[in-house]
Amino acid sequence: MKNIIAALLFSFITINTIAQSIQSPKEFLGYELGERFTRHHRVVDYFRYVGENMPNVTVEQYGETYEHRPLITATFSSPENMAKIEEIRKNNLRRAKLEDGSATQDDIAIVWLSYNIHGNEASSIEASMATIYELLTSDRGKEWLKNTVVIMDPCINPDGRDRYANFYNQYGASNFNPNGDAIEHHEPWPGGRPNHYLFDLNRDWAWQTQQESTQRAVIYHKWMPHVHVDFHEQGYNSPYYFAPAAEPFHEVITDWQREFQTTIGKNHAKYFDKEGWLYFTKERFDLLYPSYGDTYPTYNGAIGMTYEQAGHGFAGLGIITEYGDTLTLKDRVMHHYTTGISTVEISSQNAAQLSNQFGKYFNEATSSPSARYKTYVISGNNNPDKIDNLLKFLDKQQIRYGTTNSRKSFKGFNFNSNSSSNVTLSGKDVIISTYQPKSKLVTSLFEPVAKLSDSLTYDITAWSLPYAYGLETYALTDRINVDNTYNKVDVNNSLSADKPYAYISKYNSLDDVKWLSAILQEGINARVATKPFSLQGKSYDRGTIVITRRTNEKFGSKFDELIKKHAADYYRQIDAVTTGFADSGTDLGSGDIARLKAPKVALLAGEQTSSLGFGEIWHFFEQQINYPVTAIGTDYFNQVELSDYDVLIVPNGWYSLFDESTLKNVSSWVRDGGKLILVGYALNAFKDKNGFGLKEFRSDEEKKALDKEPTEQEILMNYNKEERDRLSSSIFGAIFKISLDNTHPLAYGYGREYFTLKTSSARYAFLDNGGNVGILKGEAQPVSGFAGYKATEKLEDSLVFGVQDKGSGHVIYMVDNPLFRAFWENGKLLFSNAVFIVD
Repeated sequence: MKNIIAALLFSFITINTIAQSIQSPKEFLGYELGERFTRHHRVVDYFRYVGENMPNVTVEQYGETYEHRPLITATFSSPENMAKIEEIRKNNLRRAKLEDGSATQDDIAIVWLSYNIHGNEASSIEASMATIYELLTSDRGKEWLKNTVVIMDPCINPDGRDRYANFYNQYGASNFNPNGDAIEHHEPWPGGRPNHYLFDLNRDWAWQTQQESTQRAVIYHKWMPHVHVDFHEQGYNSPYYFAPAAEPFHEVITDWQREFQTTIGKNHAKYFDKEGWLYFTKERFDLLYPSYGDTYPTYNGAIGMTYEQAGHGFAGLGIITEYGDTLTLKDRVMHHYTTGISTVEISSQNAAQLSNQFGKYFNEATSSPSARYKTYVISGNNNPDKIDNLLKFLDKQQIRYGTTNSRKSFKGFNFNSNSSSNVTLSGKDVIISTYQPKSKLVTSLFEPVAKLSDSLTYDITAWSLPYAYGLETYALTDRINVDNTYNKVDVNNSLSADKPYAYISKYNSLDDVKWLSAILQEGINARVATKPFSLQGKSYDRGTIVITRRTNEKFGSKFDELIKKHAADYYRQIDAVTTGFADSGTDLGSGDIARLKAPKVALLAGEQTSSLGFGEIWHFFEQQINYPVTAIGTDYFNQVELSDYDVLIVPNGWYSLFDESTLKNVSSWVRDGGKLILVGYALNAFKDKNGFGLKEFRSDEEKKALDKEPTEQEILMNYNKEERDRLSSSIFGAIFKISLDNTHPLAYGYGREYFTLKTSSARYAFLDNGGNVGILKGEAQPVSGFAGYKATEKLEDSLVFGVQDKGSGHVIYMVDNPLFRAFWENGKLLFSNAVFIVD
């Protein structure tokens, strides 16, 4: 006991001595915070320095970015708490029912502060250094840490941050120019906001498509904080924004979570009022979309909040505002520093209540979930790859699932039919009960329609996973017990035939595309069935991949080894057949089993393209299907020899590039066999243009019918109602059910229907000469999410996906983006078909 007391006494003496001598950020960096933008590695150096010199601070590298910059957190509290920090952490997980055992009452708050998720919202990373220094060295900070554990992530997006800092430090490193015309206020494309693959990481908290998000989620679930703050910046003329958030709040958010947002906001206001700083609350930033840095923690039991400082990438080191003031980086750092300190203060003052309410949140989740639907049933008849991909997603979220011993029939909501129907349970079905710790997260991700208290939202209003993954799913109001773990369907690839005539693989999922990508890159000649057939007792649909020994003689004895290797690598069920003579339908030597070429793919990039739209496609090729793609800049596109490429993809964007001459060249390339894929707003550059069959309206009569003159009431509308009226013509991300022609190569692997995510009200007429592959026929109403009535009226009888045959080539029109944010899994096969199958 004496040794323990002596050790504790020594630790107190040590901490007090070091705290007085530890360098401030200014002393460490050699300049005052706000005088310049600190590059990421220097921020990491400072945090590691603090961790090495403060015994009550642990700095951990939890991952790295695509550009190999470290991702770190600093965890700190009082010396007494840090001596038992692992027990505090595990006790909190027991409180959240994520670890076995009963939690003890420790009255310790856990606060997580996340900085700089948007790289060019660049003040918060500077504030993080000031904040950790204050909390560790000031008397008030030490007092708060007695009952508070603080976790700080100083930079969620280092790649974007350095992209911005490197740009700005070229032009504004010394005497900054606050004139908005100066070049230092105008970032070049793509800007510092997104990560390496140009994804908005603040839309990726739940989906975790990016490695930064996936790695962060692991350590987040290791702690499960009670309070989480995501620091941001907005337009440079805006006052500071902090909690409470705006409506709509998702209905699963608890009264306590709402109330404590107000408690925190009032504490911030106390400091801002004293300084005369302007701020606003309860506006603009809602709590609905589940993949933000405020909502995702909220659906995981925390008080999740966004703080928004004026500035953004335009502000630089200083910018003249609309009032003639100069907003400096020093100002911005001070405001974020203040709310960070205030958050820890108010959390410390309410630590016992935060801890208790956090436990109550999970007790209610496991014993009496409030949502209407108690069970989600993923039919075992779904494609196994799609089920497996959903389960991988659920594993990331620590959402529990399994199977049931029940074989009863229940009535529930059928996602496919958008109506009530009966479902009889089987042992193959995946059962997801809301009686579990992640109950509210399950509800927010799976519910067919999120209830909107206000249709004016900050982001998309629909994302339900059964639609996103294309899975036959039922939502039941009954509680179904999970009795067993779910076992993945085994693949039997004995391939016993000695030197078979051909290998055959079904084609229904993105995993099949990954396998096909590898096969084509090996130089293996593959073919695709354009008609159904049956052979050796098995039936095969359109899109089936056929690889014959004939045409692959160049591989000799390695041919079979390569097929078996890639089948194993990608977990594919490959059938080896000994004959090409079909039982029915097409023989394997028929021309109806067409050659698949390994295409050379070009992707337009740079100014005029949406950086996010480009990034989604770039990431798809490099990280999801591992297929080579060449990015070509818009500034030199006309100097490129298009004949060197088989496919040209024009991502979502706003193009002036495609003038009459450029369109003529592209049209000629398509006629000679090229394949042009247009996504989103890129279609506008080709609409009503010579040589392209895309039109907004099929006739003047149709245009007149849809473009109605405004009524007198609309003309004389009250100014306050104008914003609401504009909603009637808007779609903020809603899910629509469309009809598919699955006999067309663009729709191979799908059924007759597809759920598409619409993020705009863009409308195009059916193609007069071409394949109207995906269409909204008749009345257009969303199955989930908000769409204004004027927008839905306009969308009736409109094109969603189409293919124009042009000479030897094709133009593929994708009105809706099937790769949206990389989480719309069911669209990825459609995009792959455009690249590999349509020909």
